[in-house]
Amino acid sequence: MSVKIVDGKGRFRSKTIGFRVSPEEDKQINIAVALSGLTKQDYIIKKLSNRDIVVQPNPRVYKALKNQLEDVLYELKRINHGGVDDELLETIRLINTTLYGIKGESQ
Repeated sequence: MSVKIVDGKGRFRSKTIGFRVSPEEDKQINIAVALSGLTKQDYIIKKLSNRDIVVQPNPRVYKALKNQLEDVLYELKRINHGGVDDELLETIRLINTTLYGIKGESQ
């Protein structure tokens, strides 16, 4: 019989939860997960449990920040003088929060 894989507190996760999201919501979730440095499962569990997301700086987080900043810059150049949509503002807020958290400053 195979060995059960447990989490950090020794709990065996045998339950599966699934839900539907829109493509826009999926994009926002994936951005938040990438900027957190966590797995999608760990990120969603922490958010649903109302626990703080603590970002541990690592190369994956820095790469995600770089990629998101490139996407934001592209969008800002594209819209130039038009209005900024809520999704872009949320992405900018997440990048800002992550960078200040890595730097160790309060906003």
